[in-house]
Amino acid sequence: MAHPGRPATKLQITDAERAELHARLRVRKAPEDEKLRMRIVLGCADGESGTMIAQRLGTTVQTVSKWRRRYRAYRLAGLTDAPRAGRPRSVGDEQVQLIVDKVRQSKPDNATHWSVRQMSRHAGVSPATVQRIWHAFGLKPHLQETFKLSTDPHFVDKVRDVVGLYMAPPDRALVLCVDEKSQIQALDRTQPGLPLTFGKPSTRTHDYKRHGTTSLFAALDVATGKVIGQLKRRHRSVEFLQFLKAIDAAVPGEQDIHLIMDNYGTHKTQAVRAWLAAHPRYHVHFTPTSASWLNLVERFFSQISEQWIKRSAHTSVAQLEQSIREYIDRHNEDPKPFVWHKSADTILASWHLGICGAGSEHHYLMLTFETPH
Repeated sequence: MAHPGRPATKLQITDAERAELHARLRVRKAPEDEKLRMRIVLGCADGESGTMIAQRLGTTVQTVSKWRRRYRAYRLAGLTDAPRAGRPRSVGDEQVQLIVDKVRQSKPDNATHWSVRQMSRHAGVSPATVQRIWHAFGLKPHLQETFKLSTDPHFVDKVRDVVGLYMAPPDRALVLCVDEKSQIQALDRTQPGLPLTFGKPSTRTHDYKRHGTTSLFAALDVATGKVIGQLKRRHRSVEFLQFLKAIDAAVPGEQDIHLIMDNYGTHKTQAVRAWLAAHPRYHVHFTPTSASWLNLVERFFSQISEQWIKRSAHTSVAQLEQSIREYIDRHNEDPKPFVWHKSADTILASWHLGICGAGSEHHYLMLTFETPH
């Protein structure tokens, strides 16, 4: 058993430094070696011993000691690599920090965001220097992502309920994620495309012919990855109730079923409520409003869209529906479950950051599951 190491003296850092370290760690394209140094500093600030930090981060005690010393001596500037032999740097650490802070915390007078040339003129450095600094810190002021935070008053309880089913499903019960992918279009290109060849991607025409739409009702078995699917030309409570009856026929009658689904109106009509009440083996778990990412069947919808529907051409709705049925049949021949990784506590912590203004955390929330290889 590894020795926990001698008690460590806490590395003293300010609240502003801690916030800056966490902000840099959230930059997806930041260099991994710099992220390791930041995690070492945060571990030291939390009072962990060098041995414990090294074991947790998969590094050596010597590396932990090195970056503890560097941070104590040079603070945030000490986390970057020391200058190497060669041409001396023309831009110092203070100017780099100024450019980084400026693009993150302010806007130019005549635009909503900084451009390379504007920052170059403002900071008195070349455009290439600005580009290198922004690239090193993963800063892209020309891009903006959208997000939507749930305002469901029962958000916390619903997240804990649904994630609990994913990570600790009940014994001798089936957990099904249910939803509809509506308005799937049967599209046919106006001209044949060219196949993939050396140095060139495959092609397809920009314009297309519409031949109607269909909707896919799907129930994903969380444990096995199998999918129960039905295709309907309309998307109403009547069709959803027909789908529930299809699920009931496909699952052995003595097995309890936990349904995870959203708050869409067709899921909560009087007819649906009455049917569920008459079938007590069904237990419904609603996801929070504006939180479709919490339903694992959305991952299957994404997969069938990208792998099958997006590049296909169909001359009729019937042809499209037959194609989707074939995909589901092949999927069920060798199903693989989508594995949920993030705990409810982790998700709720990220949600809190989103409420406080870290909108990019929404993207982080959506990356909580993956397909095992």
